[in-house]
Order: sequence, then C-alpha cells, then structure tokens
Amino acid sequence: MVSVYDIKPAFQRLLRPLVKWLARSGVTANQVTLAAVFLSFFAGAWVAIDRGTGSTLSGLVAPEAETSPRILLMIPVVLFVRMALNAIDGMLAREHGMKSRLGAVLNEMGDVVSDVALYLPLVWISGFDDRAVVLLVMLGVIVEMSGVVSVQIGSSRRYDGPMGKSDRAFILGAVCLLLGLGVSSGDWVSYVLWGIVALEIVTVFQRSRKGLAECS
Repeated sequence: MVSVYDIKPAFQRLLRPLVKWLARSGVTANQVTLAAVFLSFFAGAWVAIDRGTGSTLSGLVAPEAETSPRILLMIPVVLFVRMALNAIDGMLAREHGMKSRLGAVLNEMGDVVSDVALYLPLVWISGFDDRAVVLLVMLGVIVEMSGVVSVQIGSSRRYDGPMGKSDRAFILGAVCLLLGLGVSSGDWVSYVLWGIVALEIVTVFQRSRKGLAECS
C-alpha cells in the first residue's frame, strides 16, 4: 500500500548537499539522531506546560490544564524538521561511514520515544479525543516494533504502510496546522484520529505478513 515513506528518496536528494557539508564539518549521525529526540521532547514539554482553560481529559485534568490550540502551529514545523533530521542521520551513516551498533539502537529507540514525547501531550488540546490519542501512541510503538521484529526472523526491516511513522507525522501535522490556524475542531478530528488507529492495526498485520513472506 502507498505510504509517505515512498517519497523518501526524493527528499534525500534535496538534503544531500547539506549532508555533505555536515559530514565535512564533523557532525556525526548519532548527534543528529539525538538532536531529533531532544527536539521532540522539547516540543512535547512545551505543549504540556502551555496551559489555558477548560478540560479535555474527561475530568482527569483540572480545568486550568488545557493547552491553547495556537501551540499546535509548532507541531508541523517540528515534525518537518524531525523528518529532515531522521533522513540526514541515515545518510550520514550510510554514505559517510558512520554506521555503528549504537547508531542503530539510537535510531530505532529514538523514533519511538520521540513520537511518544511529541504526540501524547495532544491529550491536553481541546478537540482531541484523549482515548484515541493514547491508543494511537501505543499502536505507533507496536507498528515500529513489527518492522524491527522482521529482522529477528531473517527478513529485512519493514517500512510498509499504510500508517507508518511518516504517514502519522503527515496526517497529525496537517490536523495540528488546521486547528492552529483557527479551523474549528469537531467530530472530524476524532474521525481522523480513530482512522489513524485503524490503519495502524492494518500496518502491524501488513508488516508482519510481509516479513514472514520474505523469509519463508
């Protein structure tokens, strides 16, 4: 199935001059990976502490603990920068001799913890279904795990869609942009979130099935 991940080669071509400059400047792949993680934690923390009025957590959070929708304008920017950093660290590793076991661990773990840090605070945003957000984040971890587990059974790392890391980032970034620009929240936000959840389940089965087929 089609995935945003399919456009990655074209994106990498655009970034290649910058990657070469970073390599000449002594920047390492692991440093770029960690920068992406810190960026996600910083953005998620900002959302969590930027408090307005009202409650979006079904009574679990005090009325003063809702975050202003304006903060959502930061999310698509952070997601785009993080996507670029993720592409850059991979290119530095592959094309400039920076592959390492530590880098592989940081890359896989960094993607997962970054998504958790950035998406989970959305429960504080008015209009977001907190149950869908939590389930979306949990399934996101399982989706990435299903791609990594394929390696353990002798297959390649699976990046199949329809709802991988890049797809989640694209859709959630678009939703945050619209809400941050003042588009009224409503049932459509919940439909999008639960749609992501459903497609994440499909993705887990898709990656598992293709991983098994590849090594059979």
